[in-house]
Amino acid sequence: MILTGGLMGLWLFALLTLNGVTFGGAVHFLNEPYVEFPPARPTANLLYSICAYSSSRLRYPPRYFPSSGVSHFRRCGKAIDRLESWYTACCTGQMTQENTHILCCAEQAWKQALNTFCAEEHSTMTAAYFCCAEEGEAMWTCFNSGLPNPNYSPMAGYTAPIQPRERGFTFSPNDC
Repeated sequence: MILTGGLMGLWLFALLTLNGVTFGGAVHFLNEPYVEFPPARPTANLLYSICAYSSSRLRYPPRYFPSSGVSHFRRCGKAIDRLESWYTACCTGQMTQENTHILCCAEQAWKQALNTFCAEEHSTMTAAYFCCAEEGEAMWTCFNSGLPNPNYSPMAGYTAPIQPRERGFTFSPNDC
């Protein structure tokens, strides 16, 4: 009886290890760090969540990752951190606090953060994230599918660590 239970547990562990584990709609293998990537494309319906729950969504400081072997996940985490920083700039605004401007800013930040992510992905010796192979609207559609947190929901009991503001983003209201 004990042998059967032990073998069953071993079999279950082997299946999870080989096939991966599902978290938030995405498959992650047991030795992979969990990163909520890709982020959802900003919409008018998501704007409140994007702005109000920023400090309650996961962040990925360097200490979050093991010291080696997870460069792709580091880049995903960096893209999320960069985007959250830029969303904060959009939401706290150096612009008129009109929803249309905030949404336009958030969408510009989203696209620029993902373009930067793809440039970083292409600069490595490994295969780039599959959406980075697409172009134009097809790339944005690809990034906006299979989302682990499609509603920008907060994580209960979590407070994001304070991180330095990411440079490199300037909202262009003329592009709205």
